[in-house]
Amino acid sequence: MLLSRTHKVMSIHKPAARPMPPATNRSETAGSDEPISVSERALSVLDFVAHNGRVGLMDLASALQLPKATASRMCSNLETQQWLSRDVSDRSFSPGPRLLKLALATLETDPRRALRHEVLAELVNEIDETCNLTVLDGLKVRYLDRVETHWPLRTQLEAGSHVPLHATASGKLYIALMSPEKRATLLQHSNFPKLTPFTLTEAAEMEKACEQIRRDGYSADVEEFMVGLIGMAVPILDAKGECRATMALHAPTARMNLQAATAALPALRRAAERVKPLLF
Repeated sequence: MLLSRTHKVMSIHKPAARPMPPATNRSETAGSDEPISVSERALSVLDFVAHNGRVGLMDLASALQLPKATASRMCSNLETQQWLSRDVSDRSFSPGPRLLKLALATLETDPRRALRHEVLAELVNEIDETCNLTVLDGLKVRYLDRVETHWPLRTQLEAGSHVPLHATASGKLYIALMSPEKRATLLQHSNFPKLTPFTLTEAAEMEKACEQIRRDGYSADVEEFMVGLIGMAVPILDAKGECRATMALHAPTARMNLQAATAALPALRRAAERVKPLLF
């Protein structure tokens, strides 16, 4: 804990060091003359960015009542340590790799995980196909949880596995629901490998697919990730309407076609609504 200059002067005239108040008391007396440490300010910045997704420097400084120079210095330091990422425009900040990994680790150790898993298990019993709960992890989709169907013909992917952003139902849903600026940057600068003859690799065709996804409110993957595999995903939105997770299914095309996958959408959406309060 860093001491302010005022505290240093007081220690000269009063040899007995005054004990610092408990952290809980300090947080409860926000707005008092009690000094705020650098670590507390850094945590406040991370908390604000984590809850708002992408924030401008001036908005952050105003919300946290920090001088602009102080906010800029702290954000730059946090960016250097990969807790924050600077927007391409250099005017705003968003969660960085370390903050995202911390969020994922928190979700994976959340005591509500068993409750989320039960929702997935009930969904699999209802539609009789493998179902996944996914989150965005950098430029890939991560299976936060997964329940396999009982059928012997299935794709084995464990919870924690990563799958491509551009070639899966969940991944395309994340791209479609990004802000226009973030999506444009992603499509212009990403190299999408062609995994099957049906994989979308061009920015123009991906943007067209995203428009359709936003109109429909769901995303499908018909053999774009693997030949013989179909997927369907619906978004799980936070209080601000941002896609923070998806509820998805996938199955062999030998057992499920696009019409059957579309028929499972109501069940996917019900499960998504049940999981939402167990995530946010």
